[in-house]
Amino acid sequence: MNEKLKVLAINTGSTSTKIAVFEGEEKIFSVNLSHDADKLDSFHEMSEQQVYRNEMIVKELEKEGFALDSFDAFVARGGGLNPCDGGTYLVNQRMLEDVSTDAVHPATLGPGIVDAFAQRYGKKAYVVNPPDVDELEPVARVTGLANVFRESRFHALSHKEVGLRAAEKLGKRYEEANLVIAHIGGGISVAAHKKGRAIDATDILYGDCPMAPTRVGMIAPVRLISLCFEEGASAAELKKLFIKNGGVVNHLGTSDILEVKKRIEDGDRYAELIYEAMIYQIGKHIGSFATVLHGEVDAIVLTGGISQDTNLVEKLKEMVGYIADFIVFPGELEMEALGNGALRVLQGREEVLEYTGETKWKGFEDYL
Repeated sequence: MNEKLKVLAINTGSTSTKIAVFEGEEKIFSVNLSHDADKLDSFHEMSEQQVYRNEMIVKELEKEGFALDSFDAFVARGGGLNPCDGGTYLVNQRMLEDVSTDAVHPATLGPGIVDAFAQRYGKKAYVVNPPDVDELEPVARVTGLANVFRESRFHALSHKEVGLRAAEKLGKRYEEANLVIAHIGGGISVAAHKKGRAIDATDILYGDCPMAPTRVGMIAPVRLISLCFEEGASAAELKKLFIKNGGVVNHLGTSDILEVKKRIEDGDRYAELIYEAMIYQIGKHIGSFATVLHGEVDAIVLTGGISQDTNLVEKLKEMVGYIADFIVFPGELEMEALGNGALRVLQGREEVLEYTGETKWKGFEDYL
């Protein structure tokens, strides 16, 4: 029975670890554990943080009266894997090996943390829709350079969760629906979901995406060449600029959209222009992905922290509402996505996947 199935969800971030306890689909406890920056800096390798974070999780759960042996499963966000299909994966040795060799982001700690708990208490450990989900169709990968192809890097965990929820609202299964989904937060990703697969998506890491609060988004390649060779920017400086210090924060000195809107209310016309430009670019990407689905769009779905901005939502409706009706799931749903992914497998409603580490996309050899 749903209420007897208890799941511990863990999401490891740069300076914090989010944990949530679910009984069935109900979240009965959640907390965001902040980590001391100096403590994190004292670890030479990312993997060395695992024991430290484990101890904090155990301490917090004990304080709240949760016994670790009472959980039916442990689930983490994951990351650092080879490209894979969307779904819920059982943590296995190959996954642990791959995340240990690519331990550059805290999300890669997740599989090891939940596996340690699962091994100790004789339960299962899962990863749900990691950032490495890649379901792009071959035609979506082609660029104007033969040795460069597009890759999938989007908010897969968020997208897949709201895809399931939106399809349910439509009276369909996710595998039956065509959706254009936009996650609008510190990073912004848009994807075309066709019958349960994200067949085309923006790349939130490499810049093939709308401008976001902290990310540059798309920029003309020749201008980038100028930054590199005429203005002397290093590769490290450009990566930091494109991923952390670009977009709204680069223009306005803040990535806080609430502050941006306050400036607009106070008459700041430049802040208004940048805010409108961000919305414009999101709408333009939504429209382009509607064409990927040949205009057969059951709904446009918005989620993420900034989707709570009703003004932004209304402006997007004015821009692309002619394509399809909007369904909005405001705020972050990542912890719910983790809990629900594990629950679906525990209940037998979804088949658990095996992570093989095999590279899904091997180039265009089959076409040559």
